[in-house]
Amino acid sequence: MANLKDIKRRIGSVKNTQQITRAMKLVAAAKLRRAQEAVTKARPFADKVYQVMESLSLRVDPDAHPLLKQRAEVKKILILVMSGDKGLCGPFNSNVFKESLKLIDENKEQEISLVIVGKKGLDFFKRRPYTIEKTLFDYGKNLSINYARDVAEVLKTQFLEEKADRVVMVYNKFKNVVVQEPTRVQLIPASLPYQEEEERPVDYEYEPSAEDVLDGMLTQYIENQIYQALLESSASENGSRMTAMDAATKNAKEMINGLTLEYNRARQAAITTELIEVVAGADALGG
Repeated sequence: MANLKDIKRRIGSVKNTQQITRAMKLVAAAKLRRAQEAVTKARPFADKVYQVMESLSLRVDPDAHPLLKQRAEVKKILILVMSGDKGLCGPFNSNVFKESLKLIDENKEQEISLVIVGKKGLDFFKRRPYTIEKTLFDYGKNLSINYARDVAEVLKTQFLEEKADRVVMVYNKFKNVVVQEPTRVQLIPASLPYQEEEERPVDYEYEPSAEDVLDGMLTQYIENQIYQALLESSASENGSRMTAMDAATKNAKEMINGLTLEYNRARQAAITTELIEVVAGADALGG
């Protein structure tokens, strides 16, 4: 049976771990409330931007802008992978990596390159044979439209300089505290509906020009898609971490109960042994 001091030391160690996991759960819950509120507020605007782009795309030729043009042959694919900067968040990071590897596996014939958001993504992919064009960290601390613009600029440059023929984004979409859905979105060329010219709806008058409006809207569309994905990813990470830390805290409690029972049994066995020895000694003296 285990030594009493060893069991007591293990109980103390698990209690310390339990305090840490409980604190992490509370911090994640506080961050989740803010992130969930930000996601909820941003979704209507993201939907409206998509609707405007959808309407505009029905009225213009797909070759009217470089970011809309579908290339005849796709040889190079750039994947934007949105991971976290920290671990201890359940399946959050692994789900993104699995979806990214699935996308890579579906495009074995193409040359794959990556833009990675989050330190965990860099740790995962730097050991694999893929070109990493750029890495960006600390998005949770700097979550803003400016951060999304920096990411968008990298992606647009890669596409316009023909270093990539298609840009796809992979991230976790926030459903609820328990469910985060790995999602992929084609960013460039913008994946929007297209109709033949004779089927297009009545056109608008554009000021200053249709090309300028399209250029501005495409830029805002891509930036907003990335910003929305960052918000979704942030909420997903905190939700997953809160759930994971809650489970870890409960497991620690069960482990403490089990160790306490083991400690009491060992202590009782030690007391019983001492009593037997005392009685045996008394009998020996009496005899």
